[in-house]
Amino acid sequence: MADIYIRGGWIITLDKERRIIKDGAVAIEDGVIIDVGKREELDKKHRFTSDIVLDVSRHIILPGLINTHVHMMQALLRGCANYVSLIDWLTKRIWPLQGNYTPNEAVVSAKLAIVEMIKSGTTTFLETGLVGRYGPDRIIEEAVKPSGVRAALARHVMDLTGYATQENVLHEGLIEDGDTSLKDTIRLYHKYHGWMNKLWIWFGPRTPGAVSTTLYREIAAKARELETGITMHLAEVREDVEYTLKNFGKKPVEFAHWLGLTGPKTVFVHVIWVTDEEIDILAKTKTNVSHNPCSNMKLGSGAARISDMLKRGVNVALGTDGGPSNDDYDLLREMKHAALLQPLRTLNPKSIRVEEIIEMATINAAKALGIDSITGSIEVGKRADIITIDYWQPHLKPLNNPLSHLVYSASGHDVRNVIVDGKLVMFERKVLTIDEEKLLNEVDKAAYTLYERAGICIEPDTVWRIM
Repeated sequence: MADIYIRGGWIITLDKERRIIKDGAVAIEDGVIIDVGKREELDKKHRFTSDIVLDVSRHIILPGLINTHVHMMQALLRGCANYVSLIDWLTKRIWPLQGNYTPNEAVVSAKLAIVEMIKSGTTTFLETGLVGRYGPDRIIEEAVKPSGVRAALARHVMDLTGYATQENVLHEGLIEDGDTSLKDTIRLYHKYHGWMNKLWIWFGPRTPGAVSTTLYREIAAKARELETGITMHLAEVREDVEYTLKNFGKKPVEFAHWLGLTGPKTVFVHVIWVTDEEIDILAKTKTNVSHNPCSNMKLGSGAARISDMLKRGVNVALGTDGGPSNDDYDLLREMKHAALLQPLRTLNPKSIRVEEIIEMATINAAKALGIDSITGSIEVGKRADIITIDYWQPHLKPLNNPLSHLVYSASGHDVRNVIVDGKLVMFERKVLTIDEEKLLNEVDKAAYTLYERAGICIEPDTVWRIM
């Protein structure tokens, strides 16, 4: 007997055959998908014997989305830094605010990011870098675990205080020594890694300029020993290229490869300023890339060569980045920007297809996180991470091409139900694992307290007069 039976609608399976099933159904038992097929056939076995029946005949059924680049600690910082390029954005606003966080504020920010991700269809995410002052254990115990979602959490590791060509620019509240940050990552790994097959601890080395070559190599060796992942920003801005060329005579991907950081358990983020030769290194080493188009556009960082990477065999996934660089955690909206940016970059409307974009947000992302054996597609034997998207709305009609509509027309607000590991996490737009109303009442107070402590004005940055 199935625990949950999802009946009706279009099923975008993302299985090996990439089947699309019209008027389909999915049966779930003990967290595992036990049946996928046509509704008229599966109804005979599951309709009247299942504990929960979701009638979603007007929905698109999709594997849960996987966000491969998230800054949970930036959810409270939404809208705080517009109209500036990356290095000024970091040094004048983001790091001073993050360097003043208390663990209480960190938990609120984490919950805010997670609730927004759930409500927009994300069932798994990769956090790019927690630090000691945030209280990683509290974030895990009070925000991540109770939420019901899957998460790979990277802990920042560093031993320098620069960013690319800029020296000594990291805020004092974020500075940690290499021994402390590395040991704490290992501590978190042994405490939490693999919890219920839903939580993994990764290494999150800071960007070149904040980590010595010795520590980078130590991180690479330890990650291999523990068989866990590495994620880091790479080649996001031209200054990154200038730094590695000037100091090491190598381009960013060459530099990372020289240090032993490339490989199938690594997710490099942004990867904008790279050459053909560097793309070939990524493909040859099976290194993964997280594409964050909204952040790259807002900060004026550049347009990553994603269509070129896909053609050369690089596994590319999608990420939203953080609150002040996007300014949302809605991966469906990110899909549209990813689809539009490549034709603009190449002046070729055929440069990327919607099928590739959907793969980037699901099965490619699962592969990047090393969990494609358990999630990323809707097929028998996999864990049930599934979302349903209501297409009975003007902006999604007529439904002549559900794939096109998902990428070009849908947004996170169209997600109605979210299932993770066979459990309902959101039902009919109501999050079931975190008290959303209580959280929203806490957010403004936490943000104002943080801004006041950091000495940064929270008033709207506008040339118009506010009465």
